[in-house]
Amino acid sequence: MLIELTDDTLKDLIAKEEKVVVQFSASWCGNCRIMKPKFKKLASENETITFALVDAENFPESRKLANVSNLPTFATFVNGQLVNETQTNKAEVLNELVKEIV
Repeated sequence: MLIELTDDTLKDLIAKEEKVVVQFSASWCGNCRIMKPKFKKLASENETITFALVDAENFPESRKLANVSNLPTFATFVNGQLVNETQTNKAEVLNELVKEIV
């Protein structure tokens, strides 16, 4: 399942869902736009995991849940806890991050 957050509610989502993968991005970020289709593809291939797109510029409370210092940042959460995060523009690195929680 893929969700694009329209409110600063990531904390609620990760509390409710067992496994969540998040892409933190911004509209001005070129690498974020490059990674978005790859992120969506992973979401369609992993139906037991919730995937969420979060605008890091507009949702500061959500951004605080991971160590977002660069964009795009990808983070994994299991049972409400941050498992891992990485900043990348490489699909292979994102794939490995998701495999950690499958």
